This record gives sequence, structure tokens and C-alpha cells, in this order.
Amino acid sequence: MTDSRELLKEYVRSRSELAFRELVERYVNLVYSVALRLANGDTHFAEDVTQTVFGDLAVMAPKLSEQVLLGGWLHQHTRFITTKILRAERRRRVRERQAVEMSSQPDHTRANLAGIAPILDEAIGQLSTPDRAAIILRYFEQHDLRSVGEALGTTEDAAQKRLTRALEKLHAILTHRGVSLSGAALGAALGTEAVTAAPAGLAASVATAALAGAPSAEAAITLAKLVAMITPQKTVLAVAAAALAATGIYHAGQAASLRAQVQVLQQRRAPLMQQMVSLQSERDDATNRLASLTDEIAKLRGNSSEVLKLRGQVARLRGQPSQASDPSVQTALTWQARKERLQRLFDERPDQRIPEMRFLTDQQWLGIAGNSDLTSDLTSEAGIGLAMTAVRLAAQRDAAPMVQAALKNFMEANAGNLPDNISELKPFFDPPLDEAILDRYKVLDPEQRQGWLAEAILVEKSVMDEAHAPVFVIWTNGGYSGTLWTNLTGGSLRKAPP
Repeated sequence: MTDSRELLKEYVRSRSELAFRELVERYVNLVYSVALRLANGDTHFAEDVTQTVFGDLAVMAPKLSEQVLLGGWLHQHTRFITTKILRAERRRRVRERQAVEMSSQPDHTRANLAGIAPILDEAIGQLSTPDRAAIILRYFEQHDLRSVGEALGTTEDAAQKRLTRALEKLHAILTHRGVSLSGAALGAALGTEAVTAAPAGLAASVATAALAGAPSAEAAITLAKLVAMITPQKTVLAVAAAALAATGIYHAGQAASLRAQVQVLQQRRAPLMQQMVSLQSERDDATNRLASLTDEIAKLRGNSSEVLKLRGQVARLRGQPSQASDPSVQTALTWQARKERLQRLFDERPDQRIPEMRFLTDQQWLGIAGNSDLTSDLTSEAGIGLAMTAVRLAAQRDAAPMVQAALKNFMEANAGNLPDNISELKPFFDPPLDEAILDRYKVLDPEQRQGWLAEAILVEKSVMDEAHAPVFVIWTNGGYSGTLWTNLTGGSLRKAPP
């Protein structure tokens, strides 16, 4: 039997309908079962969710890691889609109350598992990634222990131990929610009842609809070329290419989207043509513009978003020896050199990176490089540590609004209550946030959220450089702080000294 990863690669590489239909056949029962439990047995709702999840897979497949465990990803995405639809507090409380009432029965029958079904998948979602993968592979994808071990990159015995620990943790989570199933009974119940057969014909209809919503490989290549051609000199060709691409994508259900893109390109044509004329004029009088670069440098010190414009001008002037000594050009080149040095430092010291850094733009790198207080000394360890801390802090400030948006959505769905565990925020990110970022933070203990800490909610677990880096904190009132905190022995927090 072909490995699921190979089938996914084949679909991404050639848009093979055969490969995608095979994936749907393999996982349709898993997705349908999760949705059915969360929907409290509503079969029509579960079928709609199954359709949506595989439609998303068809579109998102090229973005998935080659090492992804597809069963785990589908389980998480099904939970996310279903929770997004069933977010109303009233319905959630009804399901939890029914689960507690059913779990209080002395026996652990199929009816008992059905009673905890609405909160089972939520509990599985709170497990760590390896533990969740073990549960999914064993009980949802129904692999034997040897296959589970191979998928996790370990032995059969290690897989058995991992599965036992995962069941114990799942039991603890359910116990906290008022469910009394033992770990052994939970494993037995999952082994027989975790997966419900999807209705006959659902896999075929799901695959057909999902493939209709995904662009073909030829259409994707055409669109990529179209984007690359959108320059002032090629605007007319880009519009024509968009019209040709629309023909191929029409059969994949994308005609309306392409027509909208063509309209946008047509609207952009006039200003782009004006920009082309302006650029030609700028090329003719480049020497005259050099006199104003000094003033622009002064403005850029207070507005890093303009740095990219200066860099483009300097790049055009590099080859003119008579301008090499111009102070403005020298300043811009210095900033660029510092930026490149900073990026090399992170390449040389990958352990100093944090996942939030993927959000940093080129302008932000240049803005940090232009701050001489932070980056003037990139030779000593103290200077390097200060500069790298500044980069990490800028990246954290970029990620903070995404976390705050998820926190706001959680509170709206939970009557203003705050999460007890950061994993509870995962379903409220749209789009989903990399777990590597969330794993760097924890929810501040309630007893610590007092006095001036009353509005604090999430705190960084640890820092890269305690000599320079304060602990990063996110507040419930929409703010975040990376300058007023320090990490002390034992993990307690206090204000940093002046």
C-alpha cells in the first residue's frame, strides 16, 4: 500500500486526481467521525464539515510539510472547522453537561463513550504533538503498534509506551472535565468506537467537489507567471495572460475568482503606466536627486518604513564613483551592511532564532540595523547579544496581535472567561498559528494576576539571552510588553529595575 505521504506528494506534484481520491478514501471515516462527535450526532452537519475539510486539504496541500502526519493534521483541522461553526456557548455547555451525566454511569459501554464524544476530540487536541499523533495513528487510522512506531520514527515497544502515556494524559484531561472513564477503558472504547463509517458514496462526492475547487497544476503555473509579469512595462501582457488563465481554471471552479483578478489588473493599469513614465523621468535626472538624499536620510531615522526606498536609490548609484563619498550613500550602505551582518549572525547561530522571526520584513531588518544604539557594535559578544535581542523583540511584537485576536475570540465564545491553558486558544486562530510559537508561552497563574499584573495573561516561558532580554508578556487589554520584565530563579516575575 502506497504511503500517505507519497500520495500527498504525488497530488501536489501533478495534481493527480487518483492520488487525492485515494487519500479521501483512507481518511474520510476519520474526519467524518470527529465531526460527528463534535456535532453531537448530526450526520448532515458532519458531512458538510467533511466536505469543507477535504476542500481545504486540496487547496492547502502544497503548503504542508513533507513530514506531516496527515491523520493528525486532518484531526486538528476538522476540530478547528467544527469549533468555528459551533462556537455558541449555550450549545457547548449542553454537550458538556450531557457528557458528565453519561460518564457517571458505573459501566463503560458504547453509550458512555457516545456521551463524552462532544469533548473527546477537544481533549485529544490538548495533548502534545507526539502523544496526539500516537492516538490518531493507533485508534483513528487503526495502524498496528509496529506501524505506529515506524510513523513516529521509533520502535514498536517505544510506540506502546508512548500510547500508554498518551492514554493516561487523556484520562487526566477528561477527569478534569468531570469524566470518569479509566485509561484502560478509554483505550478499549477508542479501539472499537473511535471511527464511524462515513455514508456510502461520501468519499467519492467529497473528492470530486474538493478537486473542483482546487486549481490545476497548469493553471497554478499560469498564475505564477502572471504575477511575475506585473511590472509597468508588462501590464498589458499580464491582463492578457490572466484572461488565458481564466479559461483553464474555469473547469476547476475558479472562473469567478479569475474574472475578479482581471478587473483588478485593469484598474491598476492606468496608475502603473503613470508610474512607468515617472520612473523613466527619474532615470534621466538621477544626478539631481542626489542632492536631496541627505534630507531623506534624516527622515528615515524616524521612519524605518522608508528605508527600502533609499536602498533602491543607492543600488542604482553604486556604480557611479563620483558619488561614492556622498554621506547619504555611505549611511545607507552602512545600514545595509549591518542588516546583512545581523542575518549572517542568525545563520551562524540558529539556536538564537525564534519562530516569530518569520514575520519580520526587510524594512524591519533595516530599521533595526539603522538604530546605532542597538547595532553599532557587532563584533563583541555583548553588542551581538543586544542586537539579536532587538531582532527577537521586534518579531515577538509582530506575532503578539495574532495571539491577542485569538484571545479576544476565545473570551467572546466563553462568556468573558480567560483560558486555563494556552492550548485552548489553538482553535481560535484564523489562520492557524504555528504550534512552535504557542509552545513558547504559558498562561500566567491566576494568583499572579493581581495588582499591577491584573491585565497580564500570557508570559514567555524562557528567554534566549538573560543578560539583555526581558520576558515578553501579552496583556488582556490588547497590549504587550518586552521592556518591563525580567526572569528570576523559579520562574517568578517582577518589574525590572530602572
